[in-house]
Amino acid sequence: MPLRETLARVDADLAAGRIPVARQRLRGLISSFPHDLTLRRRLAEVYRLYGDAAEAGRWMYLEEDRNSDETAAFEARYMSSGWRMKALAWQGSEAEAATPFAKEQLVAVRTACAEELGRPVDWDDRDGMGGEHEALAQPWTAGGVLAGVGCLAAALVFLAIWVNGLVALFD
Repeated sequence: MPLRETLARVDADLAAGRIPVARQRLRGLISSFPHDLTLRRRLAEVYRLYGDAAEAGRWMYLEEDRNSDETAAFEARYMSSGWRMKALAWQGSEAEAATPFAKEQLVAVRTACAEELGRPVDWDDRDGMGGEHEALAQPWTAGGVLAGVGCLAAALVFLAIWVNGLVALFD
């Protein structure tokens, strides 16, 4: 689907209150056009509708007029530069950036990641970015711990039912 037609659908989705659909369309467009800062700005606006400052900051990170609170929220959520590289979803070289500020930001994040990893990285290096720092990038949250405990409890209940079934079978 051509860019203009997809953007028209995004506008229609937003007007109809289909915010998740508009968000998905914009995410798809950014994966196809990663250097288009206008698309990133539009996606940031959609995340503001959700009240998600970190994601708004993520998609405005390459813009000079970005909101400092959103930028701080993005940097707090994606604590390592490797995770920031992945989150920015840039492809190719920084030279393809539309503005000097965007290029400067991209170079800074890539350079910091290379320093953390102790080796050169580029924007197309999907395997090496952030893997070594995964535990640092996404700290444990209460919700995550509760989900893990819930899964463990469910597994134990299933195991108990299974063992009970085996005992009943051979009784």
